[in-house]
Amino acid sequence: MAFIVSNIHDWLLGIFLFCIVIVFGNGIHFFLFRLMRRKQNAGRAPGLNIHKYLAKPARAILLAIGLLIILPAIGVIPAGLRGKLEHYLWILIVLLLGWLAISAVYLFEAVVQRRFDITQANNLRARQIHTQIQFFRRMLIALVVVLDAAALLWSLQNPQLWKFGTGLLASAGLASLVLATAAKSTASNLLAGMQIALTEPIRIDDVVVIAGEWGRIAEITSTYVVVKIWDQRTLIVPLSYFIEQPFTNWTRSGADIMGTAFLYVDYSIPVEPLRNELQRIVKQSPLWDGRVCGLQVTNLSERTMELRCLMSSADSGKNFDLRCEVREKMIEFVRAHYPHALPTLRMELRDRAPGMAALPA
Repeated sequence: MAFIVSNIHDWLLGIFLFCIVIVFGNGIHFFLFRLMRRKQNAGRAPGLNIHKYLAKPARAILLAIGLLIILPAIGVIPAGLRGKLEHYLWILIVLLLGWLAISAVYLFEAVVQRRFDITQANNLRARQIHTQIQFFRRMLIALVVVLDAAALLWSLQNPQLWKFGTGLLASAGLASLVLATAAKSTASNLLAGMQIALTEPIRIDDVVVIAGEWGRIAEITSTYVVVKIWDQRTLIVPLSYFIEQPFTNWTRSGADIMGTAFLYVDYSIPVEPLRNELQRIVKQSPLWDGRVCGLQVTNLSERTMELRCLMSSADSGKNFDLRCEVREKMIEFVRAHYPHALPTLRMELRDRAPGMAALPA
């Protein structure tokens, strides 16, 4: 009878300690994240959701550590089983720490991207940081996975697994050569990704023209680049393409850009009124950045005169809209004030030379 009472007492004690772990673990978790949220809202980056990245792994780690602490106090568990449970809890903690480290990497990326806003007008530095931080985030996650796997092998305390890990490290050089030979394109894309992150031929949100397609760099992964085409299509390009093939980058050194609109008119039109009208149009447009505005005669053909309207804008999207606006309003101005100067086809009828026979009707 005393044994049964003692056994029930041990079970109740174990359940009680388990409940304490849950209550105290969640309480500490709530207190820590509440404190971090207050400091964050009072600081320079309010609204950054730390809870989104760290809450779940932190709660799991607190509960696992609590279970590891109370496990020796539960007398109902046999000694052999207790040792195995402690071993499993250590393995679980190692995995959870890897989860927490990966979440911290994502949090670091979010903090950096929040500090460098890519939606601003002059966003060259922000695009540089966004491009580099995405590449280094993948590198850090890969490093965390390797270190966590090594710690997991060490925590298993199995000499055979240690010997296996040592042999794996010893053959890593040969294996890397074999894999590089078998997956040449994948290896070249990985090396191209490192080169792009360091030399920056492209960045996030760059405006590029690839194989005649105009679009923006939306994402740079470890093997390919996602380009959002202006008509909402998506172009997937391997990283090695940007190292081996020529392409156009409109925002390599800045977002501001110049564009042209061409007019083809008759020789009889005066150029100076058109130049004044162009200046009036662009000065009234919010799409113009105030840097460049000019009109020049750039070519002459046997029928028309080519006029080039040159204008600048803060970015390529605004410049495209400004060029369309200039074309529409300049044509309206020509049609209203110089309708005779629109491109025409002239024909001259001459009398037949004497002695020529008339053509049959």
